[in-house]
Amino acid sequence: MSLRTLLSSTALIASVGLGYGMWAMINPGEDRRRELVKNLPESNPMRMEETRKRNALVMQALKEAAETDENIARGLRSK
Repeated sequence: MSLRTLLSSTALIASVGLGYGMWAMINPGEDRRRELVKNLPESNPMRMEETRKRNALVMQALKEAAETDENIARGLRSK
């Protein structure tokens, strides 16, 4: 085995180890992960219902726009 191969292998192993070490430091622990999930907007039932209603309205508007031949963007100009 040549010196160049040995140095290349050592550098590769060191960079993989460094990457894993940095990922392990940044990765939140289980308690922190539970806290983050608990505070997500989707965990609030009232907020989730508002999101569902808004998504339904957007989908209905898209459906209506797809079914019409007129250019609805022209009607939005301010005069």
